[in-house]
Amino acid sequence: MAKQTFQTDFAGQKLIIETGELAQQAGGSCTVRFGDTVVLAAATMGGIREGIDFFPLSVDYEEKLYAAGKIKGSRWIKREGRPSDEAILTARLVDRAIRPLFPKEIKNEVQVILTVLSFDAVNDSDVLGLIAASAALALSPIPWNGPLAGLRVGRVNDEWLLNPSFEARDKSDLDLVIAGKDSKVLMIEAEGREVPEDVVYGAVDFSVKHLNKLSAFISEVAAAAGKPKTAITALTAQATDETPEAQRELLDKAQRWIEANVPTVLFDKTLKTKTERYQAVAGAKLALLAHLEQEGIGKDRRKKALPLIDQFIEQTVTKAILDSDKRVDGRKLTDIRPLATSVSVLPRTHGSGIFNRGETQVLSVVTLGAPGDEQFLEGLEESGRKRYMHHYNFPPYSVGEAGRLGSPGRREIGHGALAEKALKPVLPKKEDFPYTIRVVSEVLSSNGSSSMGATCGSTLALMDAGVPISKPVAGIAMGVASDEAKGAYKVLTDLQDLEDGAGGMDFKIAGTAEGITAIQLDTKTLGLPLQVIKQALEQGHGARLQVLSVMAQAITAPRADLSKYAPRIISFTINPDRIRDVIGPGGKIINEIIDKTGVQIDIEPDGLVMVTATDAAGGQKAVEWIKMLVREVQIGEIFDGKVTRIMDFGAIVEILPNQDGMVHISEIAHHRVEAVSDLLKVGDPVKVKVIAKENGKTSLSIKALLPRPEGSPRFGGEAGSGPAPHRGAPGRDRGGQGRGFFKPRR
Repeated sequence: MAKQTFQTDFAGQKLIIETGELAQQAGGSCTVRFGDTVVLAAATMGGIREGIDFFPLSVDYEEKLYAAGKIKGSRWIKREGRPSDEAILTARLVDRAIRPLFPKEIKNEVQVILTVLSFDAVNDSDVLGLIAASAALALSPIPWNGPLAGLRVGRVNDEWLLNPSFEARDKSDLDLVIAGKDSKVLMIEAEGREVPEDVVYGAVDFSVKHLNKLSAFISEVAAAAGKPKTAITALTAQATDETPEAQRELLDKAQRWIEANVPTVLFDKTLKTKTERYQAVAGAKLALLAHLEQEGIGKDRRKKALPLIDQFIEQTVTKAILDSDKRVDGRKLTDIRPLATSVSVLPRTHGSGIFNRGETQVLSVVTLGAPGDEQFLEGLEESGRKRYMHHYNFPPYSVGEAGRLGSPGRREIGHGALAEKALKPVLPKKEDFPYTIRVVSEVLSSNGSSSMGATCGSTLALMDAGVPISKPVAGIAMGVASDEAKGAYKVLTDLQDLEDGAGGMDFKIAGTAEGITAIQLDTKTLGLPLQVIKQALEQGHGARLQVLSVMAQAITAPRADLSKYAPRIISFTINPDRIRDVIGPGGKIINEIIDKTGVQIDIEPDGLVMVTATDAAGGQKAVEWIKMLVREVQIGEIFDGKVTRIMDFGAIVEILPNQDGMVHISEIAHHRVEAVSDLLKVGDPVKVKVIAKENGKTSLSIKALLPRPEGSPRFGGEAGSGPAPHRGAPGRDRGGQGRGFFKPRR
């Protein structure tokens, strides 16, 4: 297949899609180039995995360091290893966008692999990966109701920016990535600096025409170079050896029983909890199997009817909401489940808080550390340090299950990053609060948006820890019940369990009372109309204010003092030229301070010193030690020094750690000194006075502190006013009759 190149104007540059040259054994493949950033996408469909009742889609986003001209910093491992959190978040972003457009009938494994081949450090590769995935799927024979398009929107000085560069994004108060098609929205990922709801909606509205243009361009590419799509019937036929008539007979029998028996299970007022409702549904499935067995249906065939119960439940829940505003738990569409909050729940942590919303319960815990505890970042796009981290854990017991514990999965990383993003805009600047901050949110029970629970719990814990956040942040998850064929939609506040099914959405919105700080939207529809987005934003604002008011009952503002168990950081500035005096050769001096005081010491290139100590006495000792090392001595100061070296013309005396000066032979005593060694030896303690500083050298005097013998001469004024002539000095003869020298009286 010959290479084909397609291009369009987009955001002031050429967006180029090429296919037919790379990865030709994949079902569909292409590269997308914008500036000098290039992403390769390959989409492939496998067979049906035996015994599964879900669609096994996987999306992988591969950051290759060669794309940015980097070699991994590790001494021992140079190959790319586990994907970075940023790579995982990008893969999730693409997955959430493309997943709703796959037909629900297929159970074949589908894999999309995105590889960053070139990165110019100007144009982000995440949006290009989204476009590339859409194009590769559109070019492939895989059944998919695309293409969709994706783009990024920013705002600087109230002007919208399309696909802004990294530099422009730093100046923007909103960073919104959106995917959609046909003027409908499929996915949103956003962070903002307390951006009002109407501004966020304006960004979504602004993006629509550009999304439509891009998706039309991808359609042209697929029409010119794509492969014929595999028929859905051919795929579903692989999953069964039954005739269509036999399948229809089985499903009809099951459907009649379900319609007669399941509705009472859904709206039974005694089923107050998620567990009770799920147990009732499980009981209904067992009853269905028993009914089909009585009908003479074999065991293997009976199991094929079970998914019908889940489909019926989703349809019934949706119909009750659309027809009569009726929810399973009896709430109104705008009601939030009961809320409860508390702080200082753990005795020895630096800060803690518990957030409860219905059956969702999250414990968040804050740990404060030294600036040196920051996380080092090394990735394709970013490098440097990270001082605020939020980690999210979701143990199996939180949903009433038993399971294996292990390293966090993609969901945990994604939910943790969302809560982290929500709090970033309200954190204090490092200059004002130099601590490294780690928050861990433990999901103890989950039924609806534990990530927003983690956001609220983090706010409580941070304020309890005394972290001076500018404003509290809360979050809420909005849902929707829809009948796409009729164009009917109703927005739900605080969705839970059975409401998060087909035709729904999970629209998480976090922010302060003034504006939005983070958004994450995905949907199980073929796209959400703009009016649904607008209503969800408006309805979510009122819900957020309600959550904030309940949180304020636990704590209204950050505590004035840190926990007594938290470390204290003492910050001060030294002359940058003296940093080497604190560190010492090979770090000898700074390591000695750390070992003997038990502190952590961080020094910035501009001379900012931060001493972190859990023991006040140790911290103060370290501070005094460092200040002594870099202290600038002044003329007239007196020190208790120690002789470190003897020379013919004087002695070197250490007056401060790593600081010394010279006592000229003429400043040792009021009488003439024949040899320095006659009066001083290495190691002798001496009291000295600073009498001069010039060109970085310090002149000291011993005799300036000694009483003058009766009738002793004065050399050019008071003793200690400066070096006096002495034997061997210029301008005097061997008899001591030099210029400025007076013979003593006899």
